[in-house]
Amino acid sequence: MIRTDALDQLPVRTAVPALERALDERGAAVLCAPPGTGKTTLVPLVLAGLTGGGPPRRVLVAEPRRIAARAAARRMAWLLGEQAGGRVGFTVRGERAVGPETVVEVVTTGVLLQRLQRDQELSGADVVIIDECHERHLDADTAAAFLLDVRGTIRPDLRLVAASATTDAEGWARLLGDAPVIEAHGVSHPVEVVWAPPPTTVRPPHGMRVDPALLTHVAAVVRRALAERDGDVLCFLPGVGEIGRVAGQLAGVDAEVLQVHGRAPAAVQDAVLAGSSRGRRVVLATSVAESSLTVPGVRIVVDSGLAREPRTDHARGLSALTTVRASRAAGRQRAGRAGREAPGAVYRCWDQAEDGRLAPFPSPEIKVADLAAFALQAACWGDPDASGLALLDPPPAGAMAAAREVLGAVGAVGADGRATSRGVRMSRLGLHPRLARALLDGADEVGGRRAAEVVALLSEEPPREYGDDLAHALRTARRGGDGYAARWRQEVRRLSQPLGSSKAPKDTGTGPDDAAVGLVAALAFPERVARARGEGSFLMASGTGAELRDGSRLRSAPWLAVAVADRPAHAASARVRLAAVIDEGTALLAAGHLRFSGEEVRWADGDVVARSVDRLGAVELTVRALRGPAPELVRGALLEGLRREGPGLLRWNRDSEQLRLRLAFLHRVLGAPWPDVSDAALLARADEWLEPELSRAGRRADLARIDAGQAVRRLLPWATGDAGRLDELAPERIEVPSGSRIRVEYGGDQPVLAVKVQELFGLGETPRVAGVPVVVHLLSPAGRPAAVTADLASFWREGYKGVRAELRGRYPKHPWPEDPTAMEATRFTTARLRRG
Repeated sequence: MIRTDALDQLPVRTAVPALERALDERGAAVLCAPPGTGKTTLVPLVLAGLTGGGPPRRVLVAEPRRIAARAAARRMAWLLGEQAGGRVGFTVRGERAVGPETVVEVVTTGVLLQRLQRDQELSGADVVIIDECHERHLDADTAAAFLLDVRGTIRPDLRLVAASATTDAEGWARLLGDAPVIEAHGVSHPVEVVWAPPPTTVRPPHGMRVDPALLTHVAAVVRRALAERDGDVLCFLPGVGEIGRVAGQLAGVDAEVLQVHGRAPAAVQDAVLAGSSRGRRVVLATSVAESSLTVPGVRIVVDSGLAREPRTDHARGLSALTTVRASRAAGRQRAGRAGREAPGAVYRCWDQAEDGRLAPFPSPEIKVADLAAFALQAACWGDPDASGLALLDPPPAGAMAAAREVLGAVGAVGADGRATSRGVRMSRLGLHPRLARALLDGADEVGGRRAAEVVALLSEEPPREYGDDLAHALRTARRGGDGYAARWRQEVRRLSQPLGSSKAPKDTGTGPDDAAVGLVAALAFPERVARARGEGSFLMASGTGAELRDGSRLRSAPWLAVAVADRPAHAASARVRLAAVIDEGTALLAAGHLRFSGEEVRWADGDVVARSVDRLGAVELTVRALRGPAPELVRGALLEGLRREGPGLLRWNRDSEQLRLRLAFLHRVLGAPWPDVSDAALLARADEWLEPELSRAGRRADLARIDAGQAVRRLLPWATGDAGRLDELAPERIEVPSGSRIRVEYGGDQPVLAVKVQELFGLGETPRVAGVPVVVHLLSPAGRPAAVTADLASFWREGYKGVRAELRGRYPKHPWPEDPTAMEATRFTTARLRRG
């Protein structure tokens, strides 16, 4: 029996007619409705014709998380008086509840992508709703782009709804072709904000680490909230580890403590969402509870202010979740959970002054995540560079280049960037391309079942209590009775199915297990194979150092396949969190494409290094000195040294440096044919001015013997005859009225002439160089600065009188005429002038 009373109470009902009109007229719409209004549960039922008497349609609802997909389907089925699997069903990775009568199916965005790749027409679907699109998950953005492509080419009848919990919908409306924005207003209850910052300073999060002092404070705030207010508590924490630690600190509270996250068993998730009549509850949750889910009974929210977002260090080949400050938008979403059913309160574990400095929205995943899976999806779709996809944010060029490099290395794409048949198969495994490669190639080496076991461990990192040894974690999972082990076994079954039987022997025993685990991990992360360099320190093939924690059983291993690592802020080396022991042969098998054997001549440690080397990426296997290296390789190494350290490696004296400054001045003032003598320009024209000395050089000391001034003169415009005018246009020295030849300094914007005042007597105008007036630094008879001018005539008229008064008193033996333009210049004292 349909629960009409419950359906009638959902606030989104008032917006449904406008939504239906928009879909009839435009085929697409953006639905903005706050959490709790029924956008996830009522709208699909209405659009499917299951309530309200509309035409029957098949509706797909895409949710960002498995827990939300299951909960939404069960809620809709309950509203119809049914169980999930009837007219409403769901499909998530590893679980499916769909029957022949199903017309509303809730899927994860990952499942939707798989369906689109198999059937671009999305046969049988009339309406697709992308729920919680404001969260900007990469799969949701990708699915939306594919759906818009389908609708614009082969399925103009396909109706699309982007459903958002916020009013920031303009971007999605533009993306859907200026689709109408339909707003539903919820019945929200007031939520009081209580600022509850820690009493002492806590360290900011970095990597996966959260200061234990903050977690202790969060637990204390939960206890305070229980004492001050009625109702259940929903506490937001960044991850599973933090949830476990806070749960341990809440032992003994007069409430049931529950944990909700993506890894929690379905039974626990269902119990949290079903509510309780037995007493108060404290629900510790990750961001999965920000939206999509309603947790009954919650009147209090305690917000740690932290969240987890993906980050990728492309230079080091490391990608992982990292702890960040939650955005203001996330804070509003979390606070709203306290006012879903009645007035409530949110306790924010940070200072009010910090709130305005938080990011307004979470980072779009496409901007910060590893894009290998996205790039494979785009390649399989037929758009390798994703340039034709309608995306709110384009993928960063550097991240896409790194992703294509990974795909090429695992054989998923060809030289043209298009997906190979192997790549298509990999895309359908529901795994990251690295793990798909490990599963397919590992099955041939160690057997399909065992490869699936290891890949299942890598696809969802085991709990920390399993340790950092991947082989030990495998044995723990096999015999484990915890929630992780149950999910792991389910994933192993899923991954084993597409492999079928394998010809590789199914080894048993500790030794073979260790070897198999190491090989599969190395196949997944070949650039992370690492060789020991002592004291628990390793060097990965990528060139990044890796450190094991004290007490790790892996510290004595000669080689490791590093599966999970992160690099703390400002640390030179990565911190290994999960790895497997391997030998050199396994490293070479898995990462053979990174091997280089041959002569290597390069600039290192300030000189030319020539050697014969066999290395695996950055890991040197064998090295010996190379005698008589090829001259062109030596020359290339010397040029690299000049690029790194600059032309200062050559022999420069005052005259050669001044020549370079003179040429730079002429190039700046007159341009061609006077050469550019900047570092970059000199290196670009090394063939013209550094030969033949460069080809004769073999090491740093030989560069230091090259006369840079003589070499630079080769760049003068000899062919045009202008070289002979160098001293005329940019003279090294200028003769002043006293007869002295004074050096001109060319280092600044204008040439500088530093000369004693008396030596310029009688000179009415400022000297010029290449038409540019010099800046005259007027000096006292002792050579000390007295004045600076670029207009000598003006100085004689206006400035000289004050300078004369000062210098006349300090240097009475020198002539200081009232009219300096009428007196002959001199270098001498008055007495010397009288003697003639």
